[in-house]
Amino acid sequence: MPNFHDQTFFCMAARTRHRPHIVTSTLRARGTITIPQDVRDKLDLAEGDQLIVTVEDDRIVLTPTSLIPDDQAWFWTPEWQAMEAEVDESRATGERGTVFTSGDEFLAFLDADVTDGH
Repeated sequence: MPNFHDQTFFCMAARTRHRPHIVTSTLRARGTITIPQDVRDKLDLAEGDQLIVTVEDDRIVLTPTSLIPDDQAWFWTPEWQAMEAEVDESRATGERGTVFTSGDEFLAFLDADVTDGH
């Protein structure tokens, strides 16, 4: 049996390579891929969101997009849609609102409304 007390041994740690974290996704039937959950969370993506698909330098690039342009998003807020519903309901009952016979009458109405704090 060898006598280990009389010998010197060197132990080298295995060299570790650090590579950037690479996430892959498999192309499935009908061209479907899964975008990893952490990427979806980071970009606030949800099922049904639209993505622009382009090819750049032999790479597939997916860019989140919206069916509603950002400068029109205010129209689709719950507050604005509630006001739209109110107008639709008023029109359905035949309510016409205030009718002005001139631009000056309309401007006077707006000035009075601002002065009243509305």
